[in-house]
Amino acid sequence: MTLATQKWLEMDRNSVFHASTHLKQYAHGELKGRIITGAEGIRIKDSTGIELIDAFAGLYCVNIGYGRLEMAEAIYEQAKKLAYYHTYVGHTNEALIELSERIIKMAPANMSKVYYGTSGSDANETQMKLVWYYNNVRGLPEKKKIISRHRGYHGSTIASGSLTGLDAFHAHFDLPLPRVKHTLAPVYYHRADNQMSELEFSAHCAAELESMILAEGPETVAAMIGEPVLGTGGIVPPPQGYWSAIKKVLNKYDILLIADEVVCGFGRLGSDFGSLHYDMQPDLMTIAKGLTSAYQPLSGVIVGDKVWKVLEDGTDEFGAIGHGYTYSGHPMGAAAALCNLDIIAREKLTENARDTGAYLQQRMLETFADHPLVGDVRGVGLMHALEFSSDKAQRQPFDPALKVGPQIAAACLEQGLIARAMPHGDILGFAPPLVVTPVDIDDIVARTEKAVDKVTDQLIRSGDFSSREKLRA
Repeated sequence: MTLATQKWLEMDRNSVFHASTHLKQYAHGELKGRIITGAEGIRIKDSTGIELIDAFAGLYCVNIGYGRLEMAEAIYEQAKKLAYYHTYVGHTNEALIELSERIIKMAPANMSKVYYGTSGSDANETQMKLVWYYNNVRGLPEKKKIISRHRGYHGSTIASGSLTGLDAFHAHFDLPLPRVKHTLAPVYYHRADNQMSELEFSAHCAAELESMILAEGPETVAAMIGEPVLGTGGIVPPPQGYWSAIKKVLNKYDILLIADEVVCGFGRLGSDFGSLHYDMQPDLMTIAKGLTSAYQPLSGVIVGDKVWKVLEDGTDEFGAIGHGYTYSGHPMGAAAALCNLDIIAREKLTENARDTGAYLQQRMLETFADHPLVGDVRGVGLMHALEFSSDKAQRQPFDPALKVGPQIAAACLEQGLIARAMPHGDILGFAPPLVVTPVDIDDIVARTEKAVDKVTDQLIRSGDFSSREKLRA
């Protein structure tokens, strides 16, 4: 490490509050820091000259890859023309108008308008407020509860953090809010009955949801929120028939469906949206991340026709809607999003996510399906996960104290590969930029195999894992 890097990191430890970080370990130098100085394509570079393949696209977000000068120029040109003006009381800008029209054309046919924020978390805050407002306008003041799912991720603010179904985002923060409930996560790998088919498991999930609705009282339940594919909760595609079974229950009790498309939207599954991929038929949609590929902070709430009509009636009755953010519809964010969507369309990155994503799934399956340490190999498009097990046949997890997932993520880093240790089990996640090629996939799989084999060998030697299968050379 150079003296310059040491100096910068010392300044960082003295002044920066980092997200998802052990604060004391980092502030006192026990936890290593890394200064990212540049990036291009699917690779990032740090201040010491180390280059890493980013197989997680930042945080699922850099869909078009790093270092796009076209994006920098689009943002610069917009800044020269109009860097900022608010969107209150009908004020707008050309980039925002063009972007909104484009999003509505891409979205499912029943979508009507787009409201903007800066992050997926604030977009899901907006979703909750709109759902509550919607039922107040309808004269249903008790219909306010929102059902999320265990293992779901929807943000980390007070309201969106409540929607999130991961203990780390609740513990010691006095969350979740009482109006938020959590139902069964559709993780087929963790089904209680090993004989249950995917369709049967989907029916079971729908029955559990209906039981919760009846227990809470249908007159009190307003909406359900879900990611088309569970993301941070383990990268879990839904089992066969899941969303159609869930939608039937929601329709039966007049409950809105919010599709959280923050991760899945704008090509990652090989479709424009996960809602279209799984025919979810949502009433509201949340977008962010891939909307600008993180070149600018921008998020959105796409409002369906049914909800929009009620919102219009509400402002007739109550006056101008009392919701707004200073940076809603920011012109530089809109310009970045337009350029991003241009690149995705021109370079056929959604199609690449479909085709190269299929290759990723194939290569991971043939490499790890029979690996003694790997219990589950799963994914869709350019989302993939390996879940590790101490007993494949019994789907038995490791002792959490062993931190097998983090060990393997660290071993990947030694191989020059960023893959993410997921926070709900010993799971290694992948979500590379949509520009990834089959050659890149082969490289990613090869580096991952070396990392998994290394940790498997260490666990066998320490006595923490025994396998009847011989570890491959």
